Amino acid sequence: MSGAALGLEIVFVFFLALFLLHRYGDFKKQHRLVIVGTLLAWYLCFLIVFILPLDVSTTIYNRCKHAAANSSPPENSNITGLYATAAPVPSQHPCFKPWSYIPDGIMPIFWRVVYWTSQFLTWILLPFMQSYARSGGFSITGKIKTALIENAIYYGTYLLIFGAFLIYVAVNPHLHLEWNQLQTIGIAAANTWGLFLLVLLLGYGLVEIPRSYWNGAKRGYLLMKTYFKAAKLMTEKADAEETLEDVMEEVRKVNDSIKYNHPLRKCVDTILKKCPTEYQEKMGRNMDDYEDFDEKHNTYPSEKSLVKLHKQVIYSVQRHRRTQVQWQILLEQAFYLEDVAKNETSATHQFVHTFQSPEPENKFIQYFYNPTVEWYWECLLRPWFYRILAVVLSIFSVIVVWSECTFFSTTPVLSLFAVFIQLAEKTYNYIYIEIACFLSIFFLSICVYSTVFRIRVFNYYYLASHHQTDAYSLLFSGMLFCRLTPPLCLNFLGLTHMDSSISHQNTQPTAYTSIMGSMKVLSFIADGFYIYYPMLVVILCIATYFSLGTRCLNLLGFQQFMGDNDMTSDLVDEGKELIRREKRKRQRQEEGENRRREWKERYGHSREDSTRNRNVHVDPKESNLSDLSTNRSSKYNRASNRTERDRIELLQDVEPLDFNAETFTDDPLESESGRYQPGGRYLSMSQSRIFDDV
Repeated sequence: MSGAALGLEIVFVFFLALFLLHRYGDFKKQHRLVIVGTLLAWYLCFLIVFILPLDVSTTIYNRCKHAAANSSPPENSNITGLYATAAPVPSQHPCFKPWSYIPDGIMPIFWRVVYWTSQFLTWILLPFMQSYARSGGFSITGKIKTALIENAIYYGTYLLIFGAFLIYVAVNPHLHLEWNQLQTIGIAAANTWGLFLLVLLLGYGLVEIPRSYWNGAKRGYLLMKTYFKAAKLMTEKADAEETLEDVMEEVRKVNDSIKYNHPLRKCVDTILKKCPTEYQEKMGRNMDDYEDFDEKHNTYPSEKSLVKLHKQVIYSVQRHRRTQVQWQILLEQAFYLEDVAKNETSATHQFVHTFQSPEPENKFIQYFYNPTVEWYWECLLRPWFYRILAVVLSIFSVIVVWSECTFFSTTPVLSLFAVFIQLAEKTYNYIYIEIACFLSIFFLSICVYSTVFRIRVFNYYYLASHHQTDAYSLLFSGMLFCRLTPPLCLNFLGLTHMDSSISHQNTQPTAYTSIMGSMKVLSFIADGFYIYYPMLVVILCIATYFSLGTRCLNLLGFQQFMGDNDMTSDLVDEGKELIRREKRKRQRQEEGENRRREWKERYGHSREDSTRNRNVHVDPKESNLSDLSTNRSSKYNRASNRTERDRIELLQDVEPLDFNAETFTDDPLESESGRYQPGGRYLSMSQSRIFDDV
């Protein structure tokens, strides 16, 4: 099994990163370099998290083997008598090789390749690719030039920080500049930046993740929050549609002004390819052979303005597509939560859906996850499962906060993670060591990474599922992962006292710590910042528990979901009305489809038989006359077909007036006969069903 565990985890982590990237990215539409860069960044970061427990168990075995070798006497020893019998050498010491043991020399090379590749990605390649993907240039050279200009300030800032550390080491008379020390300074600067952001994200995740599962057990809470999201998303959706219309109007003007033989016509064609299909059909191409661009002395847009317009088109189309998909997903979620609320009082214990899923379900899943099982899970077991999971995660959060505040204490050992690892180290239970290390670092990673997936910086950074994340956000998430993972692993090793700079013991370090180098070159960072800064996680957890950040954003005008707020109540009511309107619209569509299906089943065959019999007895002269009349009438009817079809669609999709939601009733038969009610609905139409057969 030597090295087999390492190989298995390398393969498993690759498919895990590929699955997550497929969920958020779009392999078909996004550039291959963006997909490869993001996949490599995510893969390396997840790989560090999964491989580190193997490094810990291998290090503990090497320590045991080294201690046993030092304690055993040499083979040719002539010492006899009482001294020899006082310290016998055990025939079988407990240092057995773990199942996941990695041979010497593999882990240092592995960590060196993984670490420096991730650092190259996060500090050099991914920022450049980010600017390249966001650029609106029409050529590779133009995009590269734009990316270099945008990253000039970015790279200059980091060079300034590195220079400050370099000057500090050069001025200190007790230190001598060497290559290893310069490497350590660079690692310290990167880890300091990462640790600063790590504590902020960790403090939020330690409280928000258990609270999200606890609130997930409250059906009313989830439904109200979904209504709130619907109101906000509808505003964003309307804004995206308006922005797209404005941008398409600019594209139309440019398309009309720049003719087929203009030098910038290729740029306009590139912009048109990025527009939605319906706008491309409306605008078309201006291919007037008799009209040259230089005959009229008109003012034409410059190449810079076209680059800017190209960038706006990419952004507006991506945002419009994302809001449309998110709106449909949110509708399905709201409908399902309403179904759960209705089925909770069901006496038959059968889960009934208001709308059937458009996609056919798998027969295997449908057999085991039948309506009875679904009812027991959704209405009975799932709330209790979420509550138990929230309690377990809360206990883990308390352990993490306590250990972050006490991990610097070595006598006595107060960090609970260090206590668990040291107890397992005494018995050399490698399976327990690896499981404890994996659960600990996995929980820390979930708290940090989930916050990265949740945060949203306006419309510049936003990880949206269902393949709706743009290239800029994907690359930015890869940068964050590569900067957060190394300090996260160092923090974990400090919590378990596997880092010699924390435990202050002259023991063999892990291979990962040896790659990081000795932080004694910068004592104020090793003995100060790395020790005391993680204690701020307590303040951040308290602030997250009382939702101070949410309240501040709400005061600044960014509406956040808060139960004790009038603005939240208004948005919840607005979202509830939007969901109700979309539900009625979908119900009408399904009723129309059912009526058409019934009409075809009832009258389709009889009509075909009657027309077939009629055609058999038709006289040839009558058939010729009918052909002539058909040809003559088709000339007049062809132009009116589109207008008639549009009129029918408008009659089918018309939305009933609903001025007063309180007086609204879903069943029109509940009210008296009449043409109009104060609620704003014409009941004569719904009762007589004038347009049922249209």
